[in-house]
Amino acid sequence: MPFTPFHLGPGLALGLPLRRRLHAPTFLLANIIVDIEPFLVLILGLRYPLHGYLHTFLLAVPAGILLGYLMFLLERILQPLYKMLMLEKNDGLGLKPFLLAGGLGTGLHVLFDAPLYSDMRPFYPSTANPLYNPSLTPEIYGLCVWTGALGTAYYITLAGLSIYRRFSKKKVEQ
Repeated sequence: MPFTPFHLGPGLALGLPLRRRLHAPTFLLANIIVDIEPFLVLILGLRYPLHGYLHTFLLAVPAGILLGYLMFLLERILQPLYKMLMLEKNDGLGLKPFLLAGGLGTGLHVLFDAPLYSDMRPFYPSTANPLYNPSLTPEIYGLCVWTGALGTAYYITLAGLSIYRRFSKKKVEQ
């Protein structure tokens, strides 16, 4: 998708409710990190396909797994931020939820982009894109917008419940 924020919709809608099993910050980042490739192509004026190798399952999924490992290594540093933003549910997630979040997030990105762009080769080294179907563009964008709205509503609900619990706890202590 030309505007990476659309990829945040599925990331929020799936990542937040599943944050006990998937590392939500990794899943969110994995859903958008794949678009570093077209960003660099456009900004640097590279003679390289807009949706190149990182927009293939062959490279996207391992890149997501690598991202998951890096996020796992950074967990101790970033955990206070994640907790403050209510992106983590459990302390001490093992490595698996990070790797799974990374691989699934980048794979989902490729899956959503493949029907939209004729230059994509999702099953590289095959040069075909059997998923290409531009008539699905409104549905894919609609799905991303609606999952974004759902994920945002879920997040606002989490924030509201957290504030309510803190307020209730202080009232009981008085």
